[in-house]
Amino acid sequence: MKNILVPVGSSKNAVSHLQYAIDFAKAFGAKIYLVQVYDVYSKAGTMIKIDHILERESYEFLKSHVAQVDTKGVEIVIKSFKGKLVDTLELVCHSLDIDLIMIEPRTNSLREEVYLGKTSGKIIKQTNIPALIVPEGISFKPIVYILVALKSAVIKKEEALLPLIAIKEQFKSIVNLLLVKTPFYNEGDFDVNPDLAKLITNTTKTENATTFQGVLEHYKENDPDMLCVVRRKRGFFSKLWEKNTILKRDFQSNTLPVLVLSGLK
Repeated sequence: MKNILVPVGSSKNAVSHLQYAIDFAKAFGAKIYLVQVYDVYSKAGTMIKIDHILERESYEFLKSHVAQVDTKGVEIVIKSFKGKLVDTLELVCHSLDIDLIMIEPRTNSLREEVYLGKTSGKIIKQTNIPALIVPEGISFKPIVYILVALKSAVIKKEEALLPLIAIKEQFKSIVNLLLVKTPFYNEGDFDVNPDLAKLITNTTKTENATTFQGVLEHYKENDPDMLCVVRRKRGFFSKLWEKNTILKRDFQSNTLPVLVLSGLK
């Protein structure tokens, strides 16, 4: 894991989030790209060009964040981009060879009951970039125990496991697998791919309406340092994805980072 993207919004937690990202990146010897995406809505007849003004303000805004953290020798590259959030982030991740995007649960939401705000929820829902959701205000600590929750262990895109493999190797993590049998279960869904199997220490099987409900039932007894789920069209967050905003009452994880892998199939 060499390149980590950290998008910055207007959250009051942005500096704390950047410090977590720095501590995480230092463990891997990775580089951080600290970025802000802005959009311009022009009015007919407007003569003043404001792109360069917004770009300069964005750059100064990012510099002020870096000035408030301990960089610990981690290389931080500051960039600002004009465009639509999701499309721009995907282009940036491709051009910069990003291994992981690290996001805040609530980049600009003021609602205390919100777990994933509209912006962060949109990034998780609409992109296919491996992501780490870092709860607000937590300090980095080594990731010793990881709980992987899947409704299907079928893997056709083996590169989807790379972030999980990198974290396990770096921290010598113990990875436990939770296989959730849902009403959409297909024969063979619990046949664990050898590449995944060699990462796993213990496997638990459960039957629930959704993967999400299976995690709610079992993650406390596993007491993981990180939850790992898979982004699918109807995957872990599907129950929550009727809107981009996800509420804490639906998923109460104030201290648990969530690694969201790209679709395994």
